[in-house]
Amino acid sequence: MATPEIFSSDVSYGEDRFRAGGFAEQVIADAAEAIHSDLPIASFRYRVVKPILDLIMVFLSLPVALPLGLILAGLIRLTSRGSVLYRHRRIGQYQQDLYVWKFRTMYEDSDHLLEQRLSSSAEAREEWGRAQKLRDDPRVTPIGKLLRKTSLDEIPQLLNVLAGDMSIVGPRPIVDEERVKYGKYFRTYTHALPGITGLWQVSGRCDVDYPERVQLDVRYVERWSLGMEIKILLKTVFVILHSRGAY
Repeated sequence: MATPEIFSSDVSYGEDRFRAGGFAEQVIADAAEAIHSDLPIASFRYRVVKPILDLIMVFLSLPVALPLGLILAGLIRLTSRGSVLYRHRRIGQYQQDLYVWKFRTMYEDSDHLLEQRLSSSAEAREEWGRAQKLRDDPRVTPIGKLLRKTSLDEIPQLLNVLAGDMSIVGPRPIVDEERVKYGKYFRTYTHALPGITGLWQVSGRCDVDYPERVQLDVRYVERWSLGMEIKILLKTVFVILHSRGAY
């Protein structure tokens, strides 16, 4: 059984914003039925072939991901106090609650450090409001900066893929506060299974403004194909090797 020293949960917004006990099966069924039949994510390839490909990619990656993950876990424990892994509550497919696993990249008092930076810097507030990220984030540990730059902090999300609540490729799962940024596109966005990588990650990632990120997510949902999936995977390798747009 996991101990607090290894696992932790980072729930940085109110529990009352979510329905108790998650979403009822009928709500999920209604949302699935609302997908227009002409959308590619309603196809047999998306619903059946894509999950099979996800599982194949996960098992092929395990011989590298498992030993690398153990090494990274040791480095995290040696360089800062706190748990090795944490999970963060996000919005999943059909607006279900989703807990995303990641390697911890922040200090324990990260919220306080962020508040200090935002209260003392107008430039930081503007950057945070635009992208919900800071290039020079005071919350991130030294090893955390390396993990984020190389995207290795997301290795534990292979567990989410195995559980079936995430995919290798798809829109990035968002927190509840980001819902309003999607506006009329929110429902379209939530039809797709969230992904570890996606159009946003291979199109500039943190260098992309939020409105453009929304359009990239919508484009993925409305134009999905196996060809697009393969192109995103290949571009992901290039982006990781060049650490483009990651911080």
